[in-house]
Amino acid sequence: MNRPKLPSWLPVDGYVLVLLGTVVLATLLPASGPAATVLGYVTTGAVGFLFLLYGARLSTAEAVQGLKHWRLHLTVLAATFVAFPLLGLAARALVPHVLTPELYTGLLFLCLVPSTIQSSIAFTSIARGNVAAAICAGSFSSIVGILLTPLLAALLISGGAAGFSLDSLLRIVLQLLVPFVAGQVLRRWIGGYVTRHKKGLSYFDRGSILLVVYAAFSAGMVQGIWQQVSAARLGALIAVEAVLLAVMLALTWYGAKRLGFGRADRVAIQFAGSKKSLAAGLPMATVLFGAHASLAVLPLMLFHQMQLMVCAVLARRRAGDVPPEDLPEDAPTGDVPRGGSAGGSEAPWIRPEPKAGKIAG
Repeated sequence: MNRPKLPSWLPVDGYVLVLLGTVVLATLLPASGPAATVLGYVTTGAVGFLFLLYGARLSTAEAVQGLKHWRLHLTVLAATFVAFPLLGLAARALVPHVLTPELYTGLLFLCLVPSTIQSSIAFTSIARGNVAAAICAGSFSSIVGILLTPLLAALLISGGAAGFSLDSLLRIVLQLLVPFVAGQVLRRWIGGYVTRHKKGLSYFDRGSILLVVYAAFSAGMVQGIWQQVSAARLGALIAVEAVLLAVMLALTWYGAKRLGFGRADRVAIQFAGSKKSLAAGLPMATVLFGAHASLAVLPLMLFHQMQLMVCAVLARRRAGDVPPEDLPEDAPTGDVPRGGSAGGSEAPWIRPEPKAGKIAG
């Protein structure tokens, strides 16, 4: 049976709608008691296997080969793990008048999450940018984020939910880092299988993330999550995230220009440096926040959909600005591959236009 597809003109990621449906399901039928205990064990195993697959997919050889463009990669890493966290820390001034402490914690956490891979590639391709650089930059960010995101969370997020402790460090190592390293080690034997069965395994990725969301919001329901978030606070969070995205899009574009990068590289820097990975962030949140993960992942889920909608429009505008002489010989003429390498939910509905001059501005 074919999976239903949203109209190509509708800027909504269908997978995000499924995620929201999972939140509704957890609200109406939350897991509790023995069922919640079993769900916790299943989720832990699924997250571990998910990061093993991440390790098996990411080619360290390609990432190392991309070191020749080290200035670009350092710029993307600085945007992802320096500029974003600094803006997140600055948003602390919004507590408690605009954001609740719990929503602020989630906002700060999303600022620490690594960049996406698939959607960075897709948007860079649509905008006629340096696709090879976007591939390497996304891979670098994912590899670095496996270790750096939990460490930054332990350092910057205070309180028992994600405070640094020996127990939290051990859980990070066992549930995230060990499976990822194992995937890298096993890549020479299972990498081909993972590549050949990418589509089938993407269903496991998506299912695992749905399981994580259901477990997180089930625990949140037991704690009375929706009594902690009013409609006004939710609207304020969306407004803050819109400002955050706008600032990062401007900073990556004009900052890259000041650093002397050409147009194609600036496109890759903007789309790789301004986005956050839902697929990597959700499993990390379950490890770092445990039973408090529901409010921690809500800002990330909202930001993910917002970045896809905004960047879809921006990518087409960028494509229309390309001088004819700068168009790459391999400019895309068909659909961007659907599904992401890290969860398969990055930008399945995006379609580049056949010719740059005819893309709507």
